[in-house]
Amino acid sequence: MFDFSAAEDEVTELCRQLIRIDTQNWGGNKANPELPAAELIASWLAEVDLKSEIVESSPGRANLVARVKGSDPEAPALVVHGHTDVVPAAAEDWSVDPFEGVIKDGLLWGRGAVDMKDMDAMIVASIRAMLSQGLVPRRDLIIAFFADEEAGGNYGARHMVRNRPELFSGATEAISEVGGYSVDIRGQRVYLIQTAEKGLAWLNLIAHGTAGHGSQRNDDNPVTRLAAAITRIGNHPWPQEIPLATRKLLEGVSELTGIGFTAETIPQLLAELGSVEKFVAPTLQNTSNPSFLEAGYKHNVIPGTATAYVDCRTLPGQHEDVMLKIKELAGEGIDITAEDEGDALESPFDTPLVAQMQKSLLTDDPSAQVLPYTLSGGTDNKSMAELGITGYGFAPLQLTGDLDFPAMFHGVDERVPISALKFGTRVLGDFLMKA
Repeated sequence: MFDFSAAEDEVTELCRQLIRIDTQNWGGNKANPELPAAELIASWLAEVDLKSEIVESSPGRANLVARVKGSDPEAPALVVHGHTDVVPAAAEDWSVDPFEGVIKDGLLWGRGAVDMKDMDAMIVASIRAMLSQGLVPRRDLIIAFFADEEAGGNYGARHMVRNRPELFSGATEAISEVGGYSVDIRGQRVYLIQTAEKGLAWLNLIAHGTAGHGSQRNDDNPVTRLAAAITRIGNHPWPQEIPLATRKLLEGVSELTGIGFTAETIPQLLAELGSVEKFVAPTLQNTSNPSFLEAGYKHNVIPGTATAYVDCRTLPGQHEDVMLKIKELAGEGIDITAEDEGDALESPFDTPLVAQMQKSLLTDDPSAQVLPYTLSGGTDNKSMAELGITGYGFAPLQLTGDLDFPAMFHGVDERVPISALKFGTRVLGDFLMKA
């Protein structure tokens, strides 16, 4: 028998301690170091005799990897990974200190409570319970906690797969964040497993022109050229094209609600998902959103260049076509470079690994249903894919219907129900033993 009651008892405090370590990441190697979080996790694992290795990609930018041996030497390893960095939090906007780990109203509040120090704590609690009881999982588990996920992973997962790939030897599959959480559809609890995620391209568009005095006529103004380009890009009507995981999700919603699945009823089906519609709706098409601009330094000086930054998210198999379209929309006189790029991921739902996710969820919640979905954002599974490792989102949480879960990601007053942490620890522990 697997007894994860000890893990349930400690997971909230583990998460709280991680939240109290300020690991804000502004990007470009401007970040509060993840090293203290990695060292704390290493100490927790050492208490159950699990050795871990900490790798710094840059001073303080720490990644931790540990390996739990499985009982079946023929089974491929499973990577179980989280990230310890968080996006910045403006304390003046919050109702609580974002780095205090406040517990109130049955929830744990703080930056990272759902993205993703909750999953980090669930992983640690499950592994500690497993090893303290002398339990051995079926397959090797490669436990990893990465830096820098919130800025693309150059100091985190991407650094590790390109510089220390041997630490992931023998692994074929991985699990991480933003999947396995519940939604309520007309009274039916449904857990969504993330089997796909959109690709990304963070683009820099630099318009060139002729510098001059602001009082003079200038037909070669880079600001004007850039403004026209980003207007075309931002307003481009990308056609609706539904990836497989999103289609399967909407078909499932159709069966639950009796709403037919047609092009005309898609908005109705999305509405049945409640706040989770924010995750799903953007997966119906490619997107290209201008995010900020830089040009000039004085009212009466026309600059020689102007720069725009565009966040593109691409559907599986369409990345190159989207980049060509962006170039066409930008037009002449504009250079385009990618600050960061990552391909879309699409993994099968009908696999033994996903079947075990479903079993572990339904063992704890037998009346629920499980469906796949596509995530509009991205995860460190993109880096895992460079090693041929198939990634899924499985951070199980049984959520209350009044919590706007998508708004918690990078939002103000980020928080997670303590009951969800305990549920997730039970389910994750069972899954890790049997996967």
